[in-house]
Amino acid sequence: MLIDIICIGLMSLGLFFFFATTIGILRLPDFYSRMQAAGKGDTLSSMLVLTGLAVYNLHHWSFGTLLVSVKIMFILVFIFMASPTASHHIIEAGYDAGVKPWTKGEEKNEQEGKEN
Repeated sequence: MLIDIICIGLMSLGLFFFFATTIGILRLPDFYSRMQAAGKGDTLSSMLVLTGLAVYNLHHWSFGTLLVSVKIMFILVFIFMASPTASHHIIEAGYDAGVKPWTKGEEKNEQEGKEN
């Protein structure tokens, strides 16, 4: 019973952060802010949901469920390393392409390539 509550809490928090990330992507004014929200929120959300799944999988204890939970933890470590690296390189590519950051007082562009 307690494990179920912990799993529901972790997965609910993960879904909440996925939702908050989506709102951040839609509401933030420029490419760099959106990528920051997407990179951080996606990593945290994925880690919470996968941790909840790994803990829930251990609910019925056996060697097979232990192996599945270990595999989920390996996926978690991969996401923890790969997602920030990918976000960094996407932001770097945008900077190299000449995408200008938003400054206070400018209108929010609806299209990324649109000039002021």
